[in-house]
Amino acid sequence: MASGPIMLAPICLVENEKEQLTVNPEALKILEKISQPVIVVAIVGLYRTGKSYLMNLLAGQNNGFPLGSTVRSETKGVWMWCVPHPSKPNHTLVLLDTEGLGDVEKVDPKNDSWIFALAVLLSSTFIYNSVSTINHQALEQLHYVTELAELIKAKSSSKADESDDSTEFVSFFPDFIWAVRDFTLELKLGECPITEDEYLENALKLIPGKNPKAQSSNMPRECIRYFFPKRKCFIFDRPTSDKNLLAHIEEVPEDKLDDHFLMQAKEFSSYVFTHAKTKTLREGIIVTGKRLGTLVKTYVTAINSGAVPCLESAVTTLAQQENSAAVQKAADHYKEQMVQRVRLPTDTLQELLDVHTGCEREAVAIFMEHSFKDDKQEFHKQLLETIEERKENFLVQNEEASVKYCQETLTQLSQSLMENISRGIFSVPGGHNLYIKAKKKVEQKYELVPRKGVKANEVLQRFLKSQMVLEESILQSDKALTEGEKAIAVEHARKEAAEKENELLRQKQQEQQQKMEAQERTFKESMEQLKEKMKRENENLLREQEMMLAHKLKVQEELLTEGFRKQSAQLNEEIHRLREEIKTNKKPFSDFLDAAGKVLMLALPGAGKLVGLGMQLLGSQMK
Repeated sequence: MASGPIMLAPICLVENEKEQLTVNPEALKILEKISQPVIVVAIVGLYRTGKSYLMNLLAGQNNGFPLGSTVRSETKGVWMWCVPHPSKPNHTLVLLDTEGLGDVEKVDPKNDSWIFALAVLLSSTFIYNSVSTINHQALEQLHYVTELAELIKAKSSSKADESDDSTEFVSFFPDFIWAVRDFTLELKLGECPITEDEYLENALKLIPGKNPKAQSSNMPRECIRYFFPKRKCFIFDRPTSDKNLLAHIEEVPEDKLDDHFLMQAKEFSSYVFTHAKTKTLREGIIVTGKRLGTLVKTYVTAINSGAVPCLESAVTTLAQQENSAAVQKAADHYKEQMVQRVRLPTDTLQELLDVHTGCEREAVAIFMEHSFKDDKQEFHKQLLETIEERKENFLVQNEEASVKYCQETLTQLSQSLMENISRGIFSVPGGHNLYIKAKKKVEQKYELVPRKGVKANEVLQRFLKSQMVLEESILQSDKALTEGEKAIAVEHARKEAAEKENELLRQKQQEQQQKMEAQERTFKESMEQLKEKMKRENENLLREQEMMLAHKLKVQEELLTEGFRKQSAQLNEEIHRLREEIKTNKKPFSDFLDAAGKVLMLALPGAGKLVGLGMQLLGSQMK
């Protein structure tokens, strides 16, 4: 189902029992059924700070995620609630509520770090929830962000001469929202009123000084500024001053809550619904519910094995599964459409090949829409091979249907002729001439029968061959003919048979040419669609890299303005590398198209014959 199941309540997605993470298979079944793009909003923060209340607010419910009313952490692991997006049609809003960080009952503090990292990896909007103010203590409590470079990898392998791959985080990290609860200060900087966002950005300014304390304080500030280019802040008053009501806030009617709090909550929800973006991976790969489930499994498996979750490896795993499914989906579409559109036998081979071309074009388009990271064209080639095999099956079925129909037709039309032969009607003087007329009449009637199919001539030729011995016998026994006339008749029959053989040969040659031309169309159209897909992917990559470059330049300028010249200069290498990559990616990708074309040609029978044409087509594709 496109929209996925309706969830009336949250379900645990990642269980955290005895500080061991496991994925809940029931939650995966729910995600498996969501084929829509997902907008994933995750929230983290210290336990007992009201995270679940905000998640229920986004779900449009008072109850759902457990709130609790004691000092114990209620939420364990990562809980998920999938609901239809309130303002974006054909999108599913996936809310992830995480267990409270800093639970004193935990033995391994690393467990909190993994929960934090998972929330970052899975979300498209990441909310950090804290209480009171954004001060030194609040930033210290956000030390998890400084550990992300150790807990997450962007690339599966890094060469010694490459920069730290945490510089790539900005390209796939979520948008960042800091929600400050129970805020009691005035939003002022000195005597000047400031916005919530200005309050956050001011709090993230680096502290001057080279002493260890200043450097330690700057680490979370640097990481937030460096990893999260899009940042937003919301402050919330206390929902109510009544402690008894606070303990069971999910049951409190709105008219009992503070007006300012209600307005702030409404603004928060409105912003998330309007600005939270669709979850995407590198190069614009859109994440559906099903894909999100695969990512969850991949990341948790990596964590449990002691490895570091790697985005590139996760995308590779996802691509293998999705591309296999894309091949199946496209091949199934081809078969279904061929069955619907083709009435066997077709009148000509070209008629069948034209339908094949249309169905194949649609199938390849479906594959292109659902596949990604098929850099070596392995899956594209697999699809073409599958379609080619199914096309051959249709060709065989078409021929078999034609043979069967033509044989039945000829049997019916020649019934009178065969009966007359059996009764000796032609075993008389002048019988050969009578036989020839009767046979011609059968041929003429046969020619008038519509939609005999591609084997019409071949079946007729076999029938005529089967009559040759009988015809010669009738000829030789015809006493009305002289020996010379008989010899002329024999020669005429042989010449006519030879002409029909040549006609049959010409037909087969024409059909072979039509098959080759169909393969040429297959190759050309596949290359055209591949070129368009590569163009879109390259545009996504360039957009991503240019966004990263703009962000790094902005960070560099801010550092310079704040007097941190050394840190600003350290970004020069990354900026230079990005500029070179952008320059490279703006060049034509003719080499890649050439290599892809050679792979795809091998999927077609008689690939050797197509090589010359293929090179010509590749040349035209690269212009």
